Amino acid sequence: MQSASPQAAQWPVTEYLQYQFTVSVSAGAVTGFLVWRPLSGGEYELLNLVVEPACRRQGVGRELLDGLLRGKGNTVFLEVRESNLAARNFYKSLGFKEVSVRKKYYDFPVESAIVMKFHSC
Repeated sequence: MQSASPQAAQWPVTEYLQYQFTVSVSAGAVTGFLVWRPLSGGEYELLNLVVEPACRRQGVGRELLDGLLRGKGNTVFLEVRESNLAARNFYKSLGFKEVSVRKKYYDFPVESAIVMKFHSC
C-alpha cells in the first residue's frame, strides 16, 4: 500500500514497529494506516498516513486521525511534501496550520517539507 502512495514517506516496514500505529480494515482488507509517536505533555508527531488509493475520499484518513486529534489539549505536528497539495488541504480541513518550512527535507526527489501543527481546544 505504501508503494502505491509515492507522496507518503517510504519507510522500511520494520521501522514502523518502533512507533504507535493504527490500521483501518474494511471487508478483511487493510484500507489505510497511521504511524505516530508521543513527544511529551500532550504533544504528538504524525509520522506517516497512507490510505489505499481506491479508498481515498471515503473518510478513512479522517477516521485514522480522529483518535489522535480528539484528545483535549493535544498538539500534533507533521511534515508534508510541499508539492502534496491534496494532503496539505486535507490537513487544513482538520484544523492544521502551516507553521514553517524544512528545506530539502525529503529525498527521492529532493523537496522541502511544510511543517503543520494542530492544537485541540
